[in-house]
Amino acid sequence: MVKAPDNKRMVKTLSKKSGTAYGDAGFSEFIKMAFRRHLGHDESDYKKPVIGIANTFSEVNRCHSHVKPMIEVLKQGVIMAGGTPLEFPIISLGEMFISPTTMLYRNLVAMDAEEMIKAQPIDGVVLIGGCDKMTPALLMGAASANKPSILFTGGPMNNGEYKGRTLGACSDCRFFWQEFKAGTITEEEVNEINEELAPTAGHCMVMGSASTIASCSEALGMMMPGGATIPATENKRMHLARETGKQIVRLVEQDIKPSDIMTKENFENAIKVLMAIGGSTNAVIHLIAIAKRLDIHLDLQLFDEISKETPLIANMRPAGNYQMEDLYRAGGIPVVLKELQNQLHTNQITVTGKTHEENLLHVEIDEVYRDIIKSVDDPVYADGGIAVLKGNLSPNGSIIKPKAVINQKLLKHKGQAIVFESIEDMEERVNDPNLQVSEDNVLVLKNAGPIGAPGMPEAGMIPIPQKLLKQGVRDMLRLSDCRMSGTAFGAVVLHVAPEAAVGGPIGIIQDGDWIELNVEERELSLLISDDELRERLATFERNEYKDRGYSWLYRNHVLQADEGCDFDFMLPTFNKREERD
Repeated sequence: MVKAPDNKRMVKTLSKKSGTAYGDAGFSEFIKMAFRRHLGHDESDYKKPVIGIANTFSEVNRCHSHVKPMIEVLKQGVIMAGGTPLEFPIISLGEMFISPTTMLYRNLVAMDAEEMIKAQPIDGVVLIGGCDKMTPALLMGAASANKPSILFTGGPMNNGEYKGRTLGACSDCRFFWQEFKAGTITEEEVNEINEELAPTAGHCMVMGSASTIASCSEALGMMMPGGATIPATENKRMHLARETGKQIVRLVEQDIKPSDIMTKENFENAIKVLMAIGGSTNAVIHLIAIAKRLDIHLDLQLFDEISKETPLIANMRPAGNYQMEDLYRAGGIPVVLKELQNQLHTNQITVTGKTHEENLLHVEIDEVYRDIIKSVDDPVYADGGIAVLKGNLSPNGSIIKPKAVINQKLLKHKGQAIVFESIEDMEERVNDPNLQVSEDNVLVLKNAGPIGAPGMPEAGMIPIPQKLLKQGVRDMLRLSDCRMSGTAFGAVVLHVAPEAAVGGPIGIIQDGDWIELNVEERELSLLISDDELRERLATFERNEYKDRGYSWLYRNHVLQADEGCDFDFMLPTFNKREERD
């Protein structure tokens, strides 16, 4: 007589693991195990912590094309710690290769990550970050799924070099292209430089968006100490991969979840590091979005307050002189945290299972590298890298990176607007020799925000008109409702909110209007009367869009820049009637 299966035993065996519902829990476990055996596992392997590895490898996304060997070492770490690693794919986005912009698809990656983490029979997950939008998207998804999670990135590229000059992607991409347009270097020279701009595997090696969000993630407690700066090519990144694999098993065993780590206090730690490293303006949007997934509110005023009280101590391009390889040699983000220790919430837990204070116990600052990481008593700048602006032109806020401004006189400037109605309009007219423009004008780009573009592209570093470049002009005041790359520079006001597409005041600026910027006073103003402002807003006609599919979803549900540009329906408060009303 054949003994009937013990459904209770089968269910108990894998009680923590989710799986397809067949209406018979015992049968679900029975059939799942039958198919798992394809990988060579037996039942005992799934009694161990099962660790998902969110593989973002892609040959299209060159910043993730090198992660396969790292994933194999991550798996070794998981096995060494007594877990069972299972790799699964996640959408992979690479800057420069996604049209119209990776920001349009950040939320799609976040949804992919969240649903796969929740739906699959895994106890914890390693998130493979790297290029700009991938790291925040994965953290957004992990925050909402709230299973034990740890971030590992592919690391920055090594420095490039051209005739003895250190090169950094993509600050020098922009610098040398501008010089080529100005006629100061030849086509042959710019092509030679192009060959050296991205010399190794990894993401951009200046303090652009990828490096910034990795650094902030380490301060947030979601990455192993030192993980943000180790170059993609260094043996130590492989060692870090192995340790990361071991640590995710421990996080599962200790049941430490993202919500335990990504607290309001740790977000404030991340913002302090953002300001201290002169990081990308994109991180403002990303940190707000990640926090909102945990029902934590970060407003722009908090960023500005922290910036005013946090010295900029990491001498990093584009605001300073060095690059990620140099920051790594100087001790990386652990040394930055050590220097800021008295200003941080060091009692907050991290993915090590320890607090920041415990992690920093044996971190030492080597005086040899003091030009790379300054002391708080002798900083590069007395305050942080980002300023938040308010005024009738951006009632919900806009931001500028003052330390990356070439012509510091432009931090207090009044000029007449030259308006571009769209990115296409700008591309068509900005280099027109007949454009009536001087270096005192203010270039304004509309309809390039979250809804208007859609996706808020990195077009905010509006090109200086070619005829001005040839006259020696290298900076002028520019403002828009879109973003710019963290590798970019100049007197550029970004994220003007509300955007033009939803009726924000930027949409009613006309050619010849006077605009005034005063960064010290945190003011951005359109110099027209209140009555005229109200009249223009009342008669403003919004664009109509004919979208389908994901673009329709995005335009109808994306939040504004000051709210993190996530989808409204992805927030924990979405189903609360009072929030929706």
